[in-house]
Amino acid sequence: MAESVVPLIIGAAGVPLAAGVRRARDARRERERRRAAVIAWLGEVAAEMRAGRQPDEALRLTLPDSADAGPAPGGARSAVLAAARFGGDVPGALRSAAREPGAEGLLGLAACWRVAVDRGAGLAAGLGRLEAALRSERDQHADLRAQLAGARSTAVMLAALPLLGLLMGSAMGAEPLRVLFHTVPGLVCLSVGGVLEGVGVWWALRIVRRAEER
Repeated sequence: MAESVVPLIIGAAGVPLAAGVRRARDARRERERRRAAVIAWLGEVAAEMRAGRQPDEALRLTLPDSADAGPAPGGARSAVLAAARFGGDVPGALRSAAREPGAEGLLGLAACWRVAVDRGAGLAAGLGRLEAALRSERDQHADLRAQLAGARSTAVMLAALPLLGLLMGSAMGAEPLRVLFHTVPGLVCLSVGGVLEGVGVWWALRIVRRAEER
């Protein structure tokens, strides 16, 4: 392997791929964290209103001081606070904050707020039902991810089978690495096999992701 540039090329090509996988994983974690923060915040707002707080006051008291720990990032959080403090368009600010991944539950809060202001409906009761619905949706999503973990693990295991074949060939003395890296037929097989391997892994994981999204 040290006498061939192929491993270096493969490694260089794998760096941006690994970085993309890491970014996607971090984005998924951030989305899940923000979804949990929205659910917790809705529960706090509903509890403050049941204790006798006005909606604007309950919103200001319960929105976390730290933007990183709250249901919306800094800019959106400031807009919501300003609207609540100075009598602005709170539903509009909430809808803007809901554009962030994981904060979609704020759309429900905006709708409840609009109905409560326009028609005098009970906001606390609506927020309680919204919180319960979001918790149920989150639990269903977590259960679906657990059920699909087996399919994802199977795809990864099948993708690793060629490596097992290389190890077996080396143990038998066939020198598969020399053939793959230093002969024309080997390079052709490595290129075609790598493309098919990548397409197969992408397709299998795409099926799993589509099932999660649905």
